[in-house]
Amino acid sequence: MILDKAGQKGTGKWTSMQAIDNGIPASIITESLFARYISALKEERVTAENILTGPGNVGQKLDKNEWIDYIRQALYMGKVCAYAQGFTQYKMTSELNGWDLPLKDIALIFRGGCIIRAEFLNVISEAYQKQPNLANLLISPYFAEKVTDYQVGLRKVVCEGINSGISFPALSASLSYYDSYRTGISNANLLQAQRDYFGAHTYERRDLAGVFHTNWQ
Repeated sequence: MILDKAGQKGTGKWTSMQAIDNGIPASIITESLFARYISALKEERVTAENILTGPGNVGQKLDKNEWIDYIRQALYMGKVCAYAQGFTQYKMTSELNGWDLPLKDIALIFRGGCIIRAEFLNVISEAYQKQPNLANLLISPYFAEKVTDYQVGLRKVVCEGINSGISFPALSASLSYYDSYRTGISNANLLQAQRDYFGAHTYERRDLAGVFHTNWQ
């Protein structure tokens, strides 16, 4: 009976604004913020429900116990990706401002907070203690092993949501972040080509040094 209209206190907004200002990828936190915003459009969503259609009944039979475990994996991996983005934001902001933030200590401080008390904060602290200059939690040995195993559950849940017409904005953003981060050669080359085509913003090449522009027409 709880109304599906989420509130907020501003911390998500501040986090996203700071990340955008400093060029830091915090897509999961920002997507969760936007999910709250769209939840607030309750009256519009009720109207849209009577106009817009979803995929209908896909008719897939799901094994309950199997899917409970997929959801467990998806939640855990989504949390790891969110923590990875959060601590990356600390790291990059610290480097930009010369703060020398002790990430291993920050992880332990969270244990006394009102919101974040996850037990793997100890593992996060240990990861930064072993590798103070760790670029991203995802590539630390412990979490790299976990996400390698648990990505199956996250992919299953996100794909089932898409096929069933159920929105999982933060889990979808987590999977997109993971796949983007693990991709050595991405489709951003197309973005650069488009920027050069529409605005002559130039681009760099993989095979030659320098800055280039093409007369695409």
